Amino acid sequence: MIRVLLADDQALVRGGFRAILETQPDIDVVGEARDGQEAVDQVRELAPDVVLMDIRMPQRDGISATEEIVKQAQAPRILILTTFDQDDYVYAALRVGASGFLLKTAPVDQLGQAIRTVAGGEALLAPEVTRRLIESFISRPGRLNPAGTLLKSLTPREAEVLTLIAGGLSNTEIAHQLFLSEPTVKTHVARIFTKLGVRDRAQAVVVAYETGHVRPGDCQVPHVR
Repeated sequence: MIRVLLADDQALVRGGFRAILETQPDIDVVGEARDGQEAVDQVRELAPDVVLMDIRMPQRDGISATEEIVKQAQAPRILILTTFDQDDYVYAALRVGASGFLLKTAPVDQLGQAIRTVAGGEALLAPEVTRRLIESFISRPGRLNPAGTLLKSLTPREAEVLTLIAGGLSNTEIAHQLFLSEPTVKTHVARIFTKLGVRDRAQAVVVAYETGHVRPGDCQVPHVR
């Protein structure tokens, strides 16, 4: 059972998400938070697996709350809920440790699958806004670090795998493309996360673009799996 905490300042929104998720046999809504600080407190108390986190909330926003939550031992995955006008916030949330984002306008049947995806350790990056997010914020003048000091510890094969992660490929797809076994790819991915100091694919994608290892247009952008 996947334990979920809902964090949104609008009671109607929380109620709508709860109603949808209560129809899912493998998902249990264990609590609700009205702002970022309540989300931080309830994560400590309830130990959810996934937090559905709104960004703009009173008292404490979702970005600040996410940054504190991911530092906790056995931290839950954070799935950011966003709208088209929040690119700056989404990018900031991914940088501090969110595992992905989902548009509030997404079809109802995507919500449960999104939660399962991030609970399973994968990144979830909504295809409708990912390309714009990357091109608008990671490509700004001064954003890239061509030296890529974080990447110097990667082996050539690990660097190749990182490129494919940034292209949105799953471990299975990477294994097929590089003619490797899937366990071998999983080992490479785990080593990449350790060397880059990231916790999942979403943060690895941010690092890949910010360091200039991958640039917009070089490869397919991340997509929902």
